[in-house]
Amino acid sequence: MTIAQALDWAKSRLFEGESPAIDARVLLCHVLNCSTTTLLTYPEKPLTDAQIEQFTALIEQRKIGKPVSYLTGKQDFWTLTLNVNEHTLIPRPETELLVERTLQLHELNPLKQPAILDLGTGTGAIALALASELPQSQVLAVDFIQEAVELAKYNAQQLALKNVSVLQSSWFSNIPQQSFDFIVTNPPYVESQSPWLSEGDVRFEPDTALTSGEDGLDDIRLIIDHAVTWLNPRGWLLIEHGHLQSEAIQGLLVDHGYDSVTTESDYSGLPRMCYAQKRVA
Repeated sequence: MTIAQALDWAKSRLFEGESPAIDARVLLCHVLNCSTTTLLTYPEKPLTDAQIEQFTALIEQRKIGKPVSYLTGKQDFWTLTLNVNEHTLIPRPETELLVERTLQLHELNPLKQPAILDLGTGTGAIALALASELPQSQVLAVDFIQEAVELAKYNAQQLALKNVSVLQSSWFSNIPQQSFDFIVTNPPYVESQSPWLSEGDVRFEPDTALTSGEDGLDDIRLIIDHAVTWLNPRGWLLIEHGHLQSEAIQGLLVDHGYDSVTTESDYSGLPRMCYAQKRVA
């Protein structure tokens, strides 16, 4: 079987998926440890029996819906390539908005050594992206799942980012007493009975990283309630949320002592992030 034949076969197996050609290329590059350019340049190159066996197994797992990122163990986020596993949510492009907006808010009022807290860090994506862009910052990333903590630490080590600390904590419960200039979070926000949980790649992701009560706001309520006491004066809280939740979250932020409450849309034009500043008396 040549590269071209392998790709044609894989696309035929994955034809019911959203992106059969892309998935086939990514998985074959993973097996061959090569770039997409290599696939295009050497379509007649034959695969070994071991490569065929590995590629076939990956395609069959993808066919039943297992996310490509879990199959390769990698996911790009911001300018970084992160290790991922089934204990954490797969970082998504819309979450980069949290990084982008945090950097912009910092530019408006630059701090010599900003203190940043990433709640529910998972792979460490948000914390590591901010640490890479703000090398003078001190970033604390927390997650209540030990496997996620270990993964985020590993990613920080692989990226040689020294200004990030990772610890196990259920939201604020185990954080050392200190205050922060920015608290950023992509918490669980899906309704516990949402039909979306039984669709596509999300079926394979951990429920603990996705669901948060009947209306999806249980964790966000807790974060908004507690974050105000952990923020420095005029510090910022930034939250990713579902596209139907912005109005409710804006109300929570106003009620709990925040100013400059703002909603921002994702790249598809859907309201997906709220941010606000701690109110100073």
